Amino acid sequence: MLFEVWAPNARERVELELEGARHPMERDPRRDGWWMTTVGAPAGEQGVPDGARYGFALDGGPVLPDPRSRRQPDGPDGPSAVVDHAAYRWRHEPPGRGLWLPGLKGAVLYELHVGTYTPEGTLEAAAGRLGHLVELGVTHVQLMPLCPFPGRHGWGYEGVSLWAVHEPYGGPEALKRFVDVAHGLGLGVVLDVVHNHLGPSGNHLPAFGPYFTDTHHTPWGAAVNLDAPGSDEVRAYLLGSALAWLRDYRIDGLRLDAVHALADSRALPFLEELSAAVDTLSAEQGRELFLIAESDLCDPRTTTPREAGGLGLHAQWNDDFHHALHTALTGESQGYYGDFAGAPLAALAKTTSQVFFHNGTYSTFRGRTHGRPVDLDTTPAHRFLGYSQTHDQVGNRAQGDRLAASLSPGLLACAATLVLTGPFTPMLFMGEEWGAGTPWQFFTDHTDPELADAVRQGRRREFAAHGWREEEVPDPQDPATRDRSCLDWPERERQPHARLLSWYRLLIALRAAEPDLTDPDLTAPHIVYDEEARWFAYRRGDVRVAVNLGDRPARITLGGNGVRVLASWEPVSVPDGAGGELVLPPESAAVLGRVP
Repeated sequence: MLFEVWAPNARERVELELEGARHPMERDPRRDGWWMTTVGAPAGEQGVPDGARYGFALDGGPVLPDPRSRRQPDGPDGPSAVVDHAAYRWRHEPPGRGLWLPGLKGAVLYELHVGTYTPEGTLEAAAGRLGHLVELGVTHVQLMPLCPFPGRHGWGYEGVSLWAVHEPYGGPEALKRFVDVAHGLGLGVVLDVVHNHLGPSGNHLPAFGPYFTDTHHTPWGAAVNLDAPGSDEVRAYLLGSALAWLRDYRIDGLRLDAVHALADSRALPFLEELSAAVDTLSAEQGRELFLIAESDLCDPRTTTPREAGGLGLHAQWNDDFHHALHTALTGESQGYYGDFAGAPLAALAKTTSQVFFHNGTYSTFRGRTHGRPVDLDTTPAHRFLGYSQTHDQVGNRAQGDRLAASLSPGLLACAATLVLTGPFTPMLFMGEEWGAGTPWQFFTDHTDPELADAVRQGRRREFAAHGWREEEVPDPQDPATRDRSCLDWPERERQPHARLLSWYRLLIALRAAEPDLTDPDLTAPHIVYDEEARWFAYRRGDVRVAVNLGDRPARITLGGNGVRVLASWEPVSVPDGAGGELVLPPESAAVLGRVP
């Protein structure tokens, strides 16, 4: 079996330690900085048993895990383990090879954190709850990051070993079983990956080579090296990791965390290179693969096709839509919500029809002009994701409180209506479909006491600046913080949760049944609203949607021909004939269709 490692920092020698035995490695004459050796069988054959432990020692130093480790059974600091991907026997073909599954056009995504989706916090337990998502009607489950990180529980955004699966979740085979079960149920799987930084603990990459550079700095310190000397290999490392998730685990798409934090000055941006590689793999495998970016740049070039001068990513999160919707629902105006608070329904109308609120306009939060317009005539709506809650927007609050902690069931129904009947690809955050009463808080399990205390104190200082007392901010290192964040599954069967869950199911079914609700034309919605009365309505083809966020009945002129009720949170009567008024009860929503 061939073992190889890129270690340009090694001055004299690199040794492979395999199951306690040392094997000297030789420089690869074809590739600068690479070392290689063959053990147990000719190169290209497995030869070494699955699960065999190994690592690399540079210049007589300690044995370190493989930067391209496929498994870290003892955590980020332990030895790597051989993984034979060919040993797993798949039961179901991936979408595009025997299983029908919509791409982003027509998709409804469901963001899920493996460690809190169930009390067990494992991939196996999560797979056992996928039937709920089938009944809900979503098409794709989006897993938050799975790469190894210190301890057992965490969000996953401080992972290391970008080719491996967190062992407490079940490791590589558990992920394959999860994907296999999902595909068997007709669900696609999206994985959240982090390329903009690695965790501060268990990150051994700097010992091997220039994976990071001081040329740029990020909120996490030195930037990942995408454009300094040695960056060719670093980019290849990230590309290889991304393609491995899609190829070896049959993942259907990747969500790319905070791409605005990727410092890259090269003529060929890393993201463009990645999108081209994914499109090539998609063509080779005969199935749709896609990339979804998280970006706060409000730059349509992120999703503009490469042939038109863009980066070619297939979709991106639209935080502007979230911020406008959140402000309209809650009245909050702190931080970045301040830009949207003056006229929240006007902001919601702009983001629903033009995607970005900041499209070349002044941002008071940033103190400068921000963003640029989306070409509405050529850009399909499904390239942007719309949502009322995400792990970020819930978990980064001081107490991790969901919308359900402060809003009535009626207002939660209004939020669901605007997300699930709007022009964008909808995304839900786990538990929102029944108005989960459990919070989703920031939690860590750092094994380094100094790092653990630094995170704890940093969290408290962050919110103390906004008036929170120390005892009001949950301790990230307290196991109870994670436990509080686990979904309470029996809750969904109790009222008012069961009613809200039925509403989500109905809206998702309507989205699948009514072609107008997946129309990709961003110019199609016709929007009207009343800022003072707090009602908002739009028409998409023959479908009319109205929500009343106010505490009094709203009278909304529908226009057009006769309509019928497709869904309503509270009972409504529709006017006879053309041009009548809909009387919508307070804190309620209705979806209307044309009379056949």
